[in-house]
Amino acid sequence: MPRPFPFPLRTDTPLYLAPMAGVSESPFRRICRRFGADVVVTEFLSAEAIRRENEATLAKLRFGEDERPIGVQIFGADATAMGDAARLVSDVFQPEFIDINFGCPVKKVVKRNGGSGCLKDLGLVESVIRAVSAGTTLPVTVKIRSGWSEDMRNPVEIALRCQDAGATVLTLHPRTRAQMYSGAARWDEIAAVASALEIPVLGNGDIKTPEDAVAMRRQTGCAGVMIARGSFGQPWIFDQTRDLLEGREKRAAPPVRERFAIALEHAHMADEFELDPRGAAVEFRKHLGWYVKGLPGSADLRKKLYAVHSVSEVEAIFDDYLSQPYGARHGEDDVADTANDVADNAIASAA
Repeated sequence: MPRPFPFPLRTDTPLYLAPMAGVSESPFRRICRRFGADVVVTEFLSAEAIRRENEATLAKLRFGEDERPIGVQIFGADATAMGDAARLVSDVFQPEFIDINFGCPVKKVVKRNGGSGCLKDLGLVESVIRAVSAGTTLPVTVKIRSGWSEDMRNPVEIALRCQDAGATVLTLHPRTRAQMYSGAARWDEIAAVASALEIPVLGNGDIKTPEDAVAMRRQTGCAGVMIARGSFGQPWIFDQTRDLLEGREKRAAPPVRERFAIALEHAHMADEFELDPRGAAVEFRKHLGWYVKGLPGSADLRKKLYAVHSVSEVEAIFDDYLSQPYGARHGEDDVADTANDVADNAIASAA
């Protein structure tokens, strides 16, 4: 039996919303919590920026009580800076846990040995975990990849060293940094890590549908599932996954009219959260594209939505769509089949 999760949960098999840059912001985290996400994590944030109290970075640390349990994910290759950042986050923001990003493959992060760049030096990985643990009384969790490259691919060794250094939960995205997001995630590696560790192991990678999440859980024995791109435009994937995990019939995806209402609620939340309304609308365009993907006439609809500068424009576009013959016909229909395609060509990726 693995150790229990280090903070209270309402279920034995939690479903996490993955930390994703430019996506896992407070409004989306709140929407996902409402639709069944058991745990959410902030987008990954620079330890250096946190310790220097960079205003824009600290603004991304804001969260509401309705987002708990929540983790703050930090990245960096300087153990001292990581410990300092953990201390500030713990003292000022008090999330349920602090997560360390050892998985981000983006060049601007790894060129400074951050994210998955740390995986080239497992001694560094251990020192970072120990420094963060020393800087906080909160549980410290980690998110890793299977290695830096195929030659250095050894997820079990990496995971064991993370556990020995003090990690209390580990998430594995079973690709190497060299793979980026190409190829298939090797779920067998999640199973191997889950078998080797005493701490809870979360599986992550290639979850596009509720059925994928359930298959990962059953094939790997992971303690929980972290969903990334599968949540884009369909936050209800968490409730649907919970239905299947608990042996219930999967609830239908919301009909188009309700989907639009959810998208508008999300847009209004983003508008209230951001200091710049025009910038918030522009940044929100990607979410709008995900919410409407797969609908009849979606190519034209996305073209219009990608040009908006305000939430009121979004409302007008949705109203116009629903007034059209195909919009009215599908306005109250179940669109579960098309909802499963929302994440196929997503433009953001999990770290």
